Amino acid sequence: MAYDEYLADRIRRQLKEKRTAFSELKMMGGLCFKVDDKMLCGIHIDKKYGDSLLMARIGLDTYEKELEKSECLPMDFTGRPMKGYIFVTPDGFDNENDLSYWLDLCLTFNPMAKASKKKKKIK
Repeated sequence: MAYDEYLADRIRRQLKEKRTAFSELKMMGGLCFKVDDKMLCGIHIDKKYGDSLLMARIGLDTYEKELEKSECLPMDFTGRPMKGYIFVTPDGFDNENDLSYWLDLCLTFNPMAKASKKKKKIK
């Protein structure tokens, strides 16, 4: 198992309770949740941190403020943090209200987010 199935189930349940249509995509050993074909959030087991992290796409407007919280880390896969995306440690999504907070931030930003460009299929 490359990601936390229990956390995935919690996210699925909350998105359904919020009446949000979503899809899932397994990528880079993790799981990504998408809304309107745009990345909403994801689950990643970080080797440096040694635990599951919630990846949240919250946008630039709230990025700096949320990053000040002790349970937040810059999202950094390549050595360069991605602005507008954060990792949340388990302390930040331990209970359902905390997880709901992060999902609400992601859902608030999602309509403003740009979708990735689709790659053309080579025939």
